[in-house]
Amino acid sequence: MTATDLTVAGKALAGACPRVRAGTDADAVGGLVPAFVASPADTAEASALLRAAAGHDLAIVPRGSGSRLDWGPPPARCDLVVDMLRMDAVTEHAAGDLVARVQAGARMGAVAAVLASAGQEIALDVPAGATAGGVVASGLAGPRRLRYGSPRDLLIGITIVRADGTVAKSGGKVVKNVAGYDLGKLFAGSAGTLGLITEVTFRLHPLPAARRFVTAEFADPAAGCGAVAAAANSPLVPSAVELTRPVPGGPIRVGVLLEGSADGVAARAERMAELLRPGGPGAGEIAGSPPPWWPGLPDGGGGTLIRVSFWVSALGRVLEAVDAAAGETGLSPAAHGSAGAGVLYMGFPPEADGVASFVGALRRTLGRERGSVVVLTAPAPVRDALAACGGMAGRVPSLGLMRAVKDQFDPGHRLAPGRFPEVI
Repeated sequence: MTATDLTVAGKALAGACPRVRAGTDADAVGGLVPAFVASPADTAEASALLRAAAGHDLAIVPRGSGSRLDWGPPPARCDLVVDMLRMDAVTEHAAGDLVARVQAGARMGAVAAVLASAGQEIALDVPAGATAGGVVASGLAGPRRLRYGSPRDLLIGITIVRADGTVAKSGGKVVKNVAGYDLGKLFAGSAGTLGLITEVTFRLHPLPAARRFVTAEFADPAAGCGAVAAAANSPLVPSAVELTRPVPGGPIRVGVLLEGSADGVAARAERMAELLRPGGPGAGEIAGSPPPWWPGLPDGGGGTLIRVSFWVSALGRVLEAVDAAAGETGLSPAAHGSAGAGVLYMGFPPEADGVASFVGALRRTLGRERGSVVVLTAPAPVRDALAACGGMAGRVPSLGLMRAVKDQFDPGHRLAPGRFPEVI
């Protein structure tokens, strides 16, 4: 755009949203500094803003806390960053219905504090600084995804603004509302490529009165994988079944989280410890706090972060495939994550060589097992090298359908252009 075009566009944006400023290096997304950063105060303002942006063909990237903006391929253009942090209210908390409606920029820690006063929570293990809209858009979920699911499973209502400024709503504030098209499931994990999320409604759960962690270590991989499957499918109803393996071929540590009433959790923890005790000495230990190795949320840390998704019954074959890829490339990544829910993560430092070859080897082996290997974050050299083995997303079976949905919601491809079709 010419300087004159930018001036005209800036005036149009300012007419729609009073909080518009020039972008700086701190606002860069994938190395691209936006011309403008706008901060709408509500859905109506966001609608007017996107309508003005459409009139000047501006490429738009939504932003919450910004902590997951490096997930997926970088955008090809970034003219306008829409900062959602002003929209930070809990607009409704219907405690009797176990439902909360919040604006997209609300920090999850602040929302949790409001809900905790009524003994309730959004059962997602996410950072306190993450925003509600960002959690939904990135599909962020932690260990308790085994019992409660990911954001798409807890979302019962959503308000979005399309690229042309049109406002659309789906769902409602009651759990059994099924009217209309389910935009929530469509937008969960959409990474800002389909529209701007301005408000979300979550189904809530009571805060557990007690928690117990049962841990075990297995030198035999088969025994460790068997313990994961047994715990995940147990009638003891674990909230999480986590796994960590510091090096390929090394011992497997398994951790199980149980939640509920104090007496009930204590009894269930004893039974879970018995279930895990075949792991050997020290197995089946019970504690009230997580072990030091309990996995946190995945973070690329400036390097490469890989997510492997699979059927729990294929865990052993997934670890064997990791071992084979490690032997082929000389890399030795730690594997950790929600094995009971069929998700593991592996990270590599920015300077690691051969990461793309590791991903390619892993995809070749897991293709037979219907495993999915997605690269969430990667430095530019790794992204370039991944082109030879399917890019960051790999094989996307529903790519044609995804393209049709993108064309319907954003026909001008101005929302996070370049992230699609490799939507994470």
